[in-house]
Amino acid sequence: MTHGTTEAPAPVAAPGRTGRGRTGPPLAALARLAGRRALAAVPVLTVVTLGMFAVAAASPFDPVRQYIGSDGLGASQDTLDTLRERLAASGTFAEQWWAWLRSALTGDLGQSLTLRQPVTEVIAERAGWSLLLCGLAFLISLTLGTTLGVLAARRPGSVLDRCVSSLSYLLQAAPPFWLALLAIWLFALQLGVLPAGGLTDTGSDTVTAGSLLRHLTLPVAVLAVSQLPWFVLYTRQGVLDALHEDPVRGARARGIDERTVLLGHALRSGLLPVLTLIGTRVPELITGALLVETVFSWPGMASATVRAATAADFPLLAALTVISALAVLAGNLLADLLYGLADPRVDPDQM
Repeated sequence: MTHGTTEAPAPVAAPGRTGRGRTGPPLAALARLAGRRALAAVPVLTVVTLGMFAVAAASPFDPVRQYIGSDGLGASQDTLDTLRERLAASGTFAEQWWAWLRSALTGDLGQSLTLRQPVTEVIAERAGWSLLLCGLAFLISLTLGTTLGVLAARRPGSVLDRCVSSLSYLLQAAPPFWLALLAIWLFALQLGVLPAGGLTDTGSDTVTAGSLLRHLTLPVAVLAVSQLPWFVLYTRQGVLDALHEDPVRGARARGIDERTVLLGHALRSGLLPVLTLIGTRVPELITGALLVETVFSWPGMASATVRAATAADFPLLAALTVISALAVLAGNLLADLLYGLADPRVDPDQM
């Protein structure tokens, strides 16, 4: 006597939940993630700026005396106090921070004490050149790094793999300013094929497309090379791990050619670690850009940052600190968004 078996009913997904565990439409979930990160950025920026004003208050530098320079050696205390009030440099660091914050929320970032112009003008004049340098260098390092990493992982232990890996480890130990000085010595002094720095040719104040390309080549190349090793090594390891996963082995067992296995199966899974690397490289990119801009006299944010730090220019330093913090937060958010789009197993509502 046999007993009939009854099949359990197929599970029904809850409304708005996909079979892969993601709640709601993917774009809506990613939008909620971006909103949560934007709210979380408020206390982060608050702590960063408040801490900067606290450190500035504890430093021995007087911004008022820095502002008036040698002319203030014989200034009376009443004159210094009046100037301190005009520059909003009086009161405790908390009071100075609160006054700065209220003005910043209205779009007024104050007056640069060293450059003698509004902070918004200082940033507007220099931000575009820094964005151009960082954007091109990051794009080149990401594209070239992933390509070399895939080629190295395709044949592990080969001559190409050993050369690419060895060069990557070597470049990891080379600081950006050393690479910049080496590039100037080789291409500008020895070969004379590229200018050593600046934005325009000698004796000219006009920026043309040709001069911009010549003067941009070395800074972009140096900054890209300084970021390249991490993308190469992360891509190589990620693709190597993906090539040993069960789906890839199954594709090979079905007789699928190696090119399709690499590009269609292993590459997508192998590049997931690179997406997380994008966010973590933003601080290093900013630091490297400051060093490269300084060496090549590039008219970006580096000169303003150095002057603000050495001359206790608190209004300019506060604005640059906020921009750097926002860049780091934006890089981390971009990495998470890309990861959520690339990997359907990730639920953005849990990130």
